[in-house]
Amino acid sequence: MNWRYAIQEWRGLKLPHFMVIGAQKAGTTSVHEWLLHHPSVYVPATKETHYFTLFFDQPVRWYADHYQGSRPGQLRGDITPYYAFHPHAAARIAALIPTVRLVYLVRDPVERAISQYYHEIRRGKESLSIEDALAAESERLSGALERLRIPGSRDQAHQSNSYVARSRYEQHILHYRRFFHADQLLVLRSEDLFANDPRAWQRLLRHIGTPMISLERAVPQANAGQGEHSHVSQTTRDALRATLDPTYQWMVKEYGIQWQ
Repeated sequence: MNWRYAIQEWRGLKLPHFMVIGAQKAGTTSVHEWLLHHPSVYVPATKETHYFTLFFDQPVRWYADHYQGSRPGQLRGDITPYYAFHPHAAARIAALIPTVRLVYLVRDPVERAISQYYHEIRRGKESLSIEDALAAESERLSGALERLRIPGSRDQAHQSNSYVARSRYEQHILHYRRFFHADQLLVLRSEDLFANDPRAWQRLLRHIGTPMISLERAVPQANAGQGEHSHVSQTTRDALRATLDPTYQWMVKEYGIQWQ
């Protein structure tokens, strides 16, 4: 049966047909705002359900309750950017919804890392300078794999202070490929959405299986930064670019995606 017509039900409960799994600070909030207004799509008003990360100790019914407002024929979606980075989310998703369609938005890795840093500054989750935060990242994240194995467990450093690690897109993509067919995962450059490229938007809609709609206005850059990127020294940028060079190279080779 075609996946579009294989409604995801678990003991009669409504579950998502598609997920936007990341990346953080790569346009997921903007995509959520657009999909809220698509008549053939249902996404919860609150963007991130975090079921497979922060709330996996809750019953499946708790998760399905987020979709009770969906109408027959609507495609249900979960937009939680932590899913791409959480070490156990992919396996949990595959076990419950093996046919789910996945979308992974990717932004210039250096710009994404810097944006996340200032996002955590504003949230009060970061107090170090960007140089010190990058230097401390490896130690901060040490042991997170085991700590997060327990359903419902949380790790603030892993969730908030993972600037370089979250930009290593190749690691996250390869991890998801262990659990899902390659054609279930769409990797899309977020800069193309923000450039109002209708082809990028149509690719997303086609992948999740919903009817095409015209792009009548610019995609809003929700949660856009406040110009802090200009405060980062060129030396720090160059160091980040060198650290993340394997990601840049892999994305070109694997998907033809590149950034200046």
